[in-house]
Amino acid sequence: MLKGKVAIVTGSTSGIGLGIAKVLSGQGADIVLNGFGDAGEIEAIRAGIEREHGVRAVYDGADMSKGDAVRGLVAATVAKLGRVDILVNNAGIQFTAPVEEFPAEKWDAILAINLSAAFHGIAAAIPEMKRQGWGRIINIASAHGLVASTHKAAYVAAKHGLVGLTKVVGLENAGNGITCNAVCPGWVLTPLVEKQIAAIAADKKISQDDATRQLLGEKQPSMTFVTPEQLGATVAFLCSPAADQITGTAISVDGGWTAQ
Repeated sequence: MLKGKVAIVTGSTSGIGLGIAKVLSGQGADIVLNGFGDAGEIEAIRAGIEREHGVRAVYDGADMSKGDAVRGLVAATVAKLGRVDILVNNAGIQFTAPVEEFPAEKWDAILAINLSAAFHGIAAAIPEMKRQGWGRIINIASAHGLVASTHKAAYVAAKHGLVGLTKVVGLENAGNGITCNAVCPGWVLTPLVEKQIAAIAADKKISQDDATRQLLGEKQPSMTFVTPEQLGATVAFLCSPAADQITGTAISVDGGWTAQ
C-alpha cells in the first residue's frame, strides 16, 4: 500500500516508534529511524527492516530537543531518499512530580521533545508534501492529550498542545492532499511503563503482577495493554485511502480510558 513512500518515525529505535516503523515498512514504505541507543543494536534493527521488508531504511540520530536538528532531519531525508511522505511524531520523554516541585529544566525538556519537535518537523515537512500533493502527518499524543493525571504537568500540557497543533495543521491543509491526525494511546508496555510498574511494586511492596493490575485498573477498563503493533496498524490506516477525509482529529487507542 505504501510502496514508494518515505516515512520518518521519530523516537523509533524502540517501543512504540519501532512498532510503527515495522508496520509501515511492512506496507512497503522506506523508513527513516530516529532515536537514541546502542549503535550496534540500532544498526541491527535498521538492517533487519531492510532485509525483512525489502525497503530502504536509514538511521538519523537528530536530537529532538533541538529545533534546527529536527528540521535538519527532514532536509536530510529528502536529500538521501528523495522525498518525505509520512511524518510520525513519536519521540517523547516523561518526568513526574507535583507542580510546585517540578524542576524547570524538566518542564523545558519535555515541552521541547514532546511538543516543539513536532512543530519543527511539521513546518519543515509540509512544503515537501505540498509539492507532492500528498502527505500524512501523525502525531503520537496520549490519553493524556485528552485527560489529565496528577504529577504529570509537563507531559499533559505537551500532549494537550500536540492535539491542538494537530487540529490547526489539519485545518490549514484541508483539501490539499495532506492530513494531520493524532493517535492517543493508553497504557503501552514500553520500558517507560515497566519502570512505573516496578516503582509501584517497590513502593507498595507488592508483586509485579499486582502492580500491573493496579496500574491498568486505575485507568484502562480493558485491563490489557495496547501494543505497538496495534498503534502501527492505526497509523497505517491513517495513511490509507480509507482515511483521506480524516484530518484534524484525535483517535483514542486506550482500552476505554477516555470513555469514562
